[in-house]
Amino acid sequence: MNKPDPHKPPQTPRFDILGQAIGDASRTRMLCELMEGRAYTNKELAAAAGIMPQTATAHLRMLQEAGLVVAEKRGRCVYHRLSGVEVAQALEQLAAIAPADSLYLAQRRKAGGLAEVRSCYDHLAGPLAVAMTQALLRRGMLVERDGGFDTVPSDLWAPLGVTLPDPQRSMRQPFARPCLDWTERRLHVAGPLGRQLLSHALERGWMLRRHHKRGLTLTAPGRRALQQILGLELSGSATELSGGGPHV
Repeated sequence: MNKPDPHKPPQTPRFDILGQAIGDASRTRMLCELMEGRAYTNKELAAAAGIMPQTATAHLRMLQEAGLVVAEKRGRCVYHRLSGVEVAQALEQLAAIAPADSLYLAQRRKAGGLAEVRSCYDHLAGPLAVAMTQALLRRGMLVERDGGFDTVPSDLWAPLGVTLPDPQRSMRQPFARPCLDWTERRLHVAGPLGRQLLSHALERGWMLRRHHKRGLTLTAPGRRALQQILGLELSGSATELSGGGPHV
């Protein structure tokens, strides 16, 4: 076994590289756009950030060098996406603790700039995601334990498109992971459970993706399904939520 070299300084995370990469408003806007989970071209990200494509190229190069973004060539176009779900999770958590102007957030909500139903890479986020998580906790389908979530068998998982993992098999990551929603400052569920919930909602047409935005549209069938399965009362908008019904 190789002994550590006492003259060699210990390896530490290079937070300085990450800090430089995300320490620019234009790069932050592009990262937020990519948190939807889809890949975009240089031109699309430049438009989202309000900058010229040539400037976006330099910004994307820095994000790639920091390991936050990867580029993929498809045909004649080059698409950019986040390098992995871990990056999206880290960005969501940073957004939750970053200083924010409450008036600015309120104005963005009013103007439609902050979707009430949106995606965070591969799972749901926003007021509806928080309400769904609270409904799962009330019904005993989720249990908070040691800073995480444990799932409990229930007949309601199948209608939500969720297949619980085999309890005898170990998993590399938690099946249900709490994620602090950056606008609501409350927990929504992420991890494989969050991914299954979002995938099922999109497959069943309960939610529809918007073009070039993280926002999702909750459809009438989706409203009915969530009301019938989880007891969520969705009146007018996703922020007007209440939940009831028996525990399962």
